[in-house]
Amino acid sequence: MGQTRVWCLTRLCIAVDFCSPGKALCVRGAAGCLPHVQAAVAAARSAGVHIVWVVREHAADGGDAEVFRRHLFEGGGGYCVKDTPGCDLVAGLTCETADTRLVKTRFSAFMRTKLGEVLAAKGVTHLVVAGVQTPNCIRATAMDGLSLDYRVTVLEDATGSATPFVQEANLYDLRYAGCEVVSTHEWATGLLGGQLEGAQV
Repeated sequence: MGQTRVWCLTRLCIAVDFCSPGKALCVRGAAGCLPHVQAAVAAARSAGVHIVWVVREHAADGGDAEVFRRHLFEGGGGYCVKDTPGCDLVAGLTCETADTRLVKTRFSAFMRTKLGEVLAAKGVTHLVVAGVQTPNCIRATAMDGLSLDYRVTVLEDATGSATPFVQEANLYDLRYAGCEVVSTHEWATGLLGGQLEGAQV
């Protein structure tokens, strides 16, 4: 491949409040992408790729949420309120001791977090992004990653949007912005098949 790749798999907003039917911010495409998220995590663990779980957490009053969403917290509502089940990873996904867990309050996993420091400390050159939802957290993180000179891969079936049209339109844009957009199977096959050298933490 010409250079050693050091991968990091970054999982975004795979929490109960974004993935469970009936929740205010449930992403309709989340359920379909979750098996692929699980497969990507399994492949990453097998190859020794570092995993970063970037989760939403907000104060109960929503004062740290985006201005356009603060009304959702009125009357004791809200989403991903700290220390509530809505912040938990959905069933079947677990943050293990060797993983990194970061909290974010904005779309991009780089904004107001230590993600950049974590990646730099591990010498990461290639960032793999998955989770929900594609036009918001996935897109913002991928674009920031490109701007910071990471090679960015977006797993097309391990990401989810409100509708198939939104998903395809955003993946199209990300592909032509400079991201590698591939299926989880393609990425994992290359990773575990030894085609991508240096898959390490």
